[in-house]
Amino acid sequence: MTREESLSQLRGETKNYDIAVIGGGSSGLGVALDALSRGLSVVLVEKADFAKGTSSRSTKLLHGGVRYLAQGHVGLVFEALRERGKLLRNAPHVTEVQPFIIPLYSKFDVLKYYIGLKLYDWMSANLSVGSSTLLKKETVLEHFPNIKKDKLKGGIIYYDGQFDDARLAINLAQSCQDMGGVIINYAEVSSLTKNSNNQVDGFEFKDRLTKKSYAIKAKMVVNATGVFGDKILRMDKPEARKMIKPSQGIHLVLDQSFLSESKALMIPKTSDGRVLFAVPWQGKLVVGTTDTLRKKPKLEPEALESEIKFILDTAASYLIKPPKRSDVLSVFAGLRPLAAPENKGEKTKEISRSHKVIVSESKLVTLTGGKWTTFRKMGEDTVDYFPKVTGLKINKSKSSDTKIHGFENTERTGRLAEYGSDADHILALEKKADLSLKIHDDYPYTMAQVQWAVENEMAVTVEDVLSRRFRLLFLDVEAAVKAAPKVADKMAELLNHDQQWIDQQLDKFYKLANKYRIKIK
Repeated sequence: MTREESLSQLRGETKNYDIAVIGGGSSGLGVALDALSRGLSVVLVEKADFAKGTSSRSTKLLHGGVRYLAQGHVGLVFEALRERGKLLRNAPHVTEVQPFIIPLYSKFDVLKYYIGLKLYDWMSANLSVGSSTLLKKETVLEHFPNIKKDKLKGGIIYYDGQFDDARLAINLAQSCQDMGGVIINYAEVSSLTKNSNNQVDGFEFKDRLTKKSYAIKAKMVVNATGVFGDKILRMDKPEARKMIKPSQGIHLVLDQSFLSESKALMIPKTSDGRVLFAVPWQGKLVVGTTDTLRKKPKLEPEALESEIKFILDTAASYLIKPPKRSDVLSVFAGLRPLAAPENKGEKTKEISRSHKVIVSESKLVTLTGGKWTTFRKMGEDTVDYFPKVTGLKINKSKSSDTKIHGFENTERTGRLAEYGSDADHILALEKKADLSLKIHDDYPYTMAQVQWAVENEMAVTVEDVLSRRFRLLFLDVEAAVKAAPKVADKMAELLNHDQQWIDQQLDKFYKLANKYRIKIK
C-alpha cells in the first residue's frame, strides 16, 4: 500500500467515482470497505494519518456494551454483538477473545449482573464467544489477589472481544486498496464542489506532503470525519447547526503486574455512574475511561488533571496496591463524536452510541456517532443511501463476509502475529542483519518493521510508526522517545530525506510525547 500508487490514479483526466469518502478513521474505512464489497468505485482521503484521531484511542474492546444493555439500548447491543462476532471471524490476526471478571460486593448485584450477562450471552446467539459464569469469592481472589477483599460476595466472568484499533485501521486501508479503492493519507479537503443543481458532486484536496492540489468528482460524497464532522458540514452550508458533541475519554497505561492476570477487570459502577475497565493489552494494563464534555474538537486532545485523578482514585478503591502517578507509563485521550443531545443537561454517558446517517439538502451524506465495534454496519447503512442520493441501483453488501487484509486460515503466534499473512514478508526482511536490530532493548519491534511500515503501510512520519504502526507511544512514552532517533534515521534513508527532516521530525515527536506524559507532583 503506497501513497504514490493512489495519487498516480488521480493525475490526468478527472475520474467520476461512485463514492468519495472524507475521513480515514473507523467510520470512513467502514464506508469504503462496504462500498468496495458491492463493486462501487471508491476514493478515500484522510487529512492526517489513518486513525490519527479517535480511532486509535479506544479502550481496545470489541464489545456489545454491558453498560448500554443496562441503559436499555437493546438494539445497539444486538447489533454490536453480531458485529463483534463477524470481526473476530474476518480479522482473527488482529482480534481476540478477552475474558472479564466483575467483582461484586452485594448479593443483589450478583443476581442483577448474572441475569444481565446471561441475556448478553443469549443475544450473541451463534456468534457467542463464551458463557458467563458465577464465581465464588475465593475464585475471584485467586484471579485477582490484589483487589479489595472487604465485603466481596463473589463475581462473574464474561467474555468480549479485544483488538488493536490502529493496526485494524491500517489493515482496513490495505483491504480497500487490495479491492481497488484509492486510499490516501495526509490529504486535506479544502472545499466541496457542487453542480448546477447545487448538489455536492465532489471536493478539492491538497496533498500535505507535496502541496499539490487535486479535484475529485463523485456521485456521492460521505463526510465521515468524526468529531470534525461539523467543519465539513459548514463547507456545505456555513450556517449549519452544530451536530457533534465531543466527549473526551482518557486511558492510563500501567505495568500489567497491577493485576497479575491475563483476565480483565471490569468495575461495574464508578462515582460518575460509568464502568471502568482494566484490560491487559500488549503486555501492559490499559485503565479507563472517562466521559468529559469538551467544547472544541482537537486532533491531539490532552488528559485533564481531574480525569487522571478520577481513574487513579477509582482504581485505588479496587486494588490493594494503588497505582501512583509515577507508575503511569503513558496517558492517552480521545474524543467521541457523539450526536449533540436534543435536551439540555443530558449527560454524555446517557447519549446513545448508535450511529446516524444524515443527508443534507445538497446530498452531502454525513455519518456520525457509533463505535469501533459497529464500524462495518455503519458503513453498510451509509452506502445503503446511495440509491436515494443518486437514483442508481447497487448490489447487496458483502462486507460482512469480507476477510480483512492479513487474514489467514491458520492461527499464527509470536511477536508478529498481528501482521497475519504479512508477517512472512517482515521475517524475510529480518534476515538482513541491520534490519533484525530492535528499535528499543525492552520491546520487540525491529528495523524491518520500520521498513515495512514505510514501504507498505503509508507511514511518512516518526509519529506514524511509533504511535500507530507500532503502539510504543501509547504503551511507554519514555521508550518511544528513546527509540525515535533510530526510527527517524531509518525513515530518512528509505524516504530520501536529509538531516533537517530528521531534526524536524524528532522535534515534533518530542513535543507530542509530552502530551502522553504525566507530570509527577
